[in-house]
Amino acid sequence: MGSVGLLYVGAVLVVNGMMLLGRVDARAAAPLNFFVGGLQVITPTYLIFTSGGDPDTILGASGLYLFGFTYLYVGFNLLGGLDGTGLGWFSAFVAACAVVYAGLNFGRLGDPAFGVIWLYWAVLWGLFFLVLGLKREELTRFTGAVAVIAGVITCAVPAFMLLVGVWAPNTRTAAIVLAVLCVLSLGLYGPLRQPRATPATAPAPELREGGSPQQVAAPGTATPPTRMHGNVAATEEQTARGTTDVPTDPRR
Repeated sequence: MGSVGLLYVGAVLVVNGMMLLGRVDARAAAPLNFFVGGLQVITPTYLIFTSGGDPDTILGASGLYLFGFTYLYVGFNLLGGLDGTGLGWFSAFVAACAVVYAGLNFGRLGDPAFGVIWLYWAVLWGLFFLVLGLKREELTRFTGAVAVIAGVITCAVPAFMLLVGVWAPNTRTAAIVLAVLCVLSLGLYGPLRQPRATPATAPAPELREGGSPQQVAAPGTATPPTRMHGNVAATEEQTARGTTDVPTDPRR
């Protein structure tokens, strides 16, 4: 049952990643976050109640709540236009827990492939923390790309392998392949990193309120006020129209 949920976690990571890359409207991504978030709360609850007290089953199910709560949190942020700092700091907690779950998979659970997967999730949620909690908006596009890659190679592919019964005999091989792919994906940092705002290009107050470098107007022109829609900055004019776009650097 957990493998079914993993498949749809892959779907929501791809959609959220495309949102961060500016390919999906923020509000359009909200429903899938609610669907998958609800699934990732119901699934571990069912697994725990039917585990018969087996500690390893309960341990494996406990980590699913981290993701269920994340996606529900994202959904509420996107629809409610909430600031993303709360979600960002929750993501820091998820990242720390993911490191622990990685160690447990390498050791107690004997699944090195999922050990690698949990480490990659720790990196991804750490990036969510930087982008949302610390407002490191220059990492937005890189984080989006990592989310898309994670959705495919750490969720969708393993889910299908689990569903057809070919995962267990190949965990060591899968661990090596996943480790190589995950490390290679981090090479996208350079091409996708946006220039960080400096005092010469963007006043600090705008950035602290959720603005992005490209939203700072040239001298002598008015800067439209911004609001945060989850992890996406939008002008009040966009909010009135009901549309938001992930900020992108106009110099790209």
